Amino acid sequence: MRIELVKRPQHSALFSALSPFIALALTLVAGAIMFALLGKNPVQALYLYFIDPLREVWSLHELAIKAAPLILIGVGLSVCFLSNNWNIGAEGQFIVGAIIGSILPVLFPEFQSWIVLPIMLLLGIVGGAAYGSIPALLKVRFNTNEILTSLMLVYVAQLFLDWLVRGPWRNPEGFNFPQTRSFHEFAILPELLPASGRANWGFAFAIIAAIVLWFLLSKTLKGFEIKVLGQSPRAGRFAGFSNARMVFFAFLVSGGLAGLAGISEVSGAIGHLQPSISPGYGFTAIIVAFLGRLNPLGIVAAGLVLALSYLGGEAAQISLGVSDKVARAFQGMLLFFVLASDTLIHYRIRLVGRQAAPAAEAPHGNA
Repeated sequence: MRIELVKRPQHSALFSALSPFIALALTLVAGAIMFALLGKNPVQALYLYFIDPLREVWSLHELAIKAAPLILIGVGLSVCFLSNNWNIGAEGQFIVGAIIGSILPVLFPEFQSWIVLPIMLLLGIVGGAAYGSIPALLKVRFNTNEILTSLMLVYVAQLFLDWLVRGPWRNPEGFNFPQTRSFHEFAILPELLPASGRANWGFAFAIIAAIVLWFLLSKTLKGFEIKVLGQSPRAGRFAGFSNARMVFFAFLVSGGLAGLAGISEVSGAIGHLQPSISPGYGFTAIIVAFLGRLNPLGIVAAGLVLALSYLGGEAAQISLGVSDKVARAFQGMLLFFVLASDTLIHYRIRLVGRQAAPAAEAPHGNA
């Protein structure tokens, strides 16, 4: 007996639209079971995760801060995934964008002007895009697997950041703590609504990026090229589209937006470089992209949902005494159910039994 997936002749448009909601509902059920097994009240735990963080205005600002990098990275990844380029290294591009964008306030702190922040943001985009171009170049030139190369480059970026903040970039007046000097006022990303909370312009960048990429994907020839090459590279070549150029385009856009997310996070929420500047935004954004159906506008909503899981996880750690790994388990279950739902929309399960071997014919003999 074995299980086979058989492609459906056509899939349901209704279930395609409902798939993210079904996945979210299944995640809540599985999460409730998980909390029950941990000896916690499932209703209280889910309340702390998804309702309690929305009760105060300041927590809505925190939600925007958490959602901004997820949305920025997620909409960039949607371009990669739609074009059939699997960028799994957005976490590394996020880190490199933060490093390159921090050059001015860290190495030239005496240079203080209104132009510092725009240059930082531009350097962050360039740094992330340049780091994203490495797996693109390796794929086009040497036909390497971009999943492996982009993923391995994440660890290179993490270790490079750790070396910088503990070594040449460490704050000489920081009492030997592994972090850079704090950014000056001209290197800090302004708050959106200073009177009500600390949400900064990173969230605005995320919304603008989502709108721009939605227009690109749905209303332009470039968007058509992305989808054609993603669905059928052979048809794209017949149409005159270059797969090699698309690989670079997808990784540059994805890496650039991840780099912008990195420098926005450092110059907005953190204010300096330190060994860890991300709780895994680059990996969580993969869930965000698929939960949003690779649609930039859907990714905005998905980014808010996953940001809520971060806030809820922090609240659950304090109130219930659970590990931060529980929040990651929630995110993993969500990705599992999203992919499972999508699989069952396009394929049906068939059980195939073993066929009996044909019986050997008896030898003929003389009576």
